[in-house]
This record gives sequence, C-alpha cells and structure tokens, in this order.
Amino acid sequence: MALWTLILWLIIGAAAGLLGRKLIGGAPPFGTAGDVILGLAGGVVGGYILALLGASGGVGVVGSFIAALLGALLLIWLSNKLKK
Repeated sequence: MALWTLILWLIIGAAAGLLGRKLIGGAPPFGTAGDVILGLAGGVVGGYILALLGASGGVGVVGSFIAALLGALLLIWLSNKLKK
C-alpha cells in the first residue's frame, strides 16, 4: 500500500469516526478522541478489506468513505458493548 493511500485512509477514517458516533448516538465511552481513533482503525480495516476484495483501486473517495464508515460503525458499536 502506498504511503499516500494510508494517509488518505487516515483522513477518511477520522471523519468516519466522528460521523459514526453521530449515527450510533449516545455518549462516547472513550470521548471524541476515542471515536476518532476508532474511526482511524475502522478506515484502515475498511481499506484492507477492500484491498482483499480487489476493489481498493476502483471505488474512489466516496466508496472509500463508505467502507471506512462501516468499519468505524462496527468498531464504535463494539466499543460500546465492551465498555458496558
């Protein structure tokens, strides 16, 4: 994976983490910074899954954001369940 691709995924992941918390709702168990970190991890996971599926080069920024958002939603949801 190229460095610029990773940087793009981190930016998209941070935005996805913030949006993911808004979609899930509730108080963030690790604060806003925790949601951004979970979004970053979700972005990397989403990008990796797209790469495994062979679709990482053809989905564009919108598809990348959707994959990152889904990864962030999953990680935020899991963090809510584990924190309880």
